[in-house]
Amino acid sequence: MRFDIITIFPEFFRGPLDYGIVRRAREAKIVDIGVHDLRDFTHDRHRTVDDRPFGGGEGMVLKPEPIFEAVESLVGPIGEAQRGSVAEDTAVVLLSAAGKSFRQETARRFSQLKQIVLICGRYEGVDERVAQYLATDEISIGDFVLSGGELAAAMVLDAVTRLIPGVLGNEDSVENESFAIVSLDDFADSSIARQQADDSSAHGRILDYPHYTRPQNFRGWEVPEVLVSGNHQEVRRWRKRMAIEKTQGNRPDLLAGTSPRGAKKSPGEN
Repeated sequence: MRFDIITIFPEFFRGPLDYGIVRRAREAKIVDIGVHDLRDFTHDRHRTVDDRPFGGGEGMVLKPEPIFEAVESLVGPIGEAQRGSVAEDTAVVLLSAAGKSFRQETARRFSQLKQIVLICGRYEGVDERVAQYLATDEISIGDFVLSGGELAAAMVLDAVTRLIPGVLGNEDSVENESFAIVSLDDFADSSIARQQADDSSAHGRILDYPHYTRPQNFRGWEVPEVLVSGNHQEVRRWRKRMAIEKTQGNRPDLLAGTSPRGAKKSPGEN
């Protein structure tokens, strides 16, 4: 897969791209990552990328011209019918606090593509024509505001990269982690399952189960006995029960409106 990042701070990515899973994926040539300075696509002496917004207001807004030129240098010319002119295996992603929420389902969809262009917003925002006529996706990583899209782009890149086949040593870890989609039949003894009893196709997303390692006794806190019992069936049952309890306690929203029938599509999904 090819990632292209458009930013006014290309030096920012010297750190995030050189560690962990992303670095290993690059070294294994599973992913290819290009970082592009937005100022290289300006045509004035001052290499201007921003301007004051029409209608007044605080701050500066990123101009559309350099962003369009940068993206077109990577994916080809963009016509008026933009979404038809970008290949189906390509996404042009604008990182924006005003975007749809980035979810695990979004990361899975992105991981099946061949190219992702990540546009890092900055200042007070980006000219709306970028979102309307250039980006295939406008994505937010949470209900908070960052100074720019660089941190968000690094997070999206990491979340997507780890889902690409061959990147992780154990592919099962991708399936057995937080935000996996499960049938609530797996949790027949839970209150959520009982609430959904009238819907045989109820599904939900759950957080990962709790993990423990040595020492078995740490400051008087013992590892749950079932985990050292050697009974693998009971361990599996315990992990399922604890996963649903943790989800109910920390993120009950993941289990709200879980039926796929008539449910709204997840934010960021087409």
